[in-house]
Amino acid sequence: MDDVRWLDGRERHAWMTLLATTARLDGALDRQMQRDAGMPLAYYQILAMLSEAPQRTLRMTDLAEITQSSQSRISHAVKRLELQSWVLRRPCADDRRSTLAQLTDTGHAALVAAAPAHVRAVRTHLFDALSSEQVGQLRDILGAVLSQLPDGQTG
Repeated sequence: MDDVRWLDGRERHAWMTLLATTARLDGALDRQMQRDAGMPLAYYQILAMLSEAPQRTLRMTDLAEITQSSQSRISHAVKRLELQSWVLRRPCADDRRSTLAQLTDTGHAALVAAAPAHVRAVRTHLFDALSSEQVGQLRDILGAVLSQLPDGQTG
């Protein structure tokens, strides 16, 4: 335990504030998405990631990595999105072991319909509390942290 660099008071306070902020922000955005679009924030994120991919299509493994989801969690979510006709799963032509997830036109329409309320909520709960300078600082801080984190999925 002697080799542990314990957090000092400022670091601990910053860490606890980060934990509380991300939990509350995620909760507020999820409640908004459930209320206004009838889907969890995680499903909105899947639709958004597919909408930005070429041909609105990603391998399931890539979608899991992008969303930091386990294979089983992403599979369950995509199955639910298929039931809504928002996503279509199909085998990958050049890799028989892979499955592709493709955003349908119906799914794209659901994403487009949900986006304005989501953006308003992000603005209300995050960016309206910050000055332009603070937005830049936040971007720089999060970029610095993100750049040193390992890639890959979480369980």
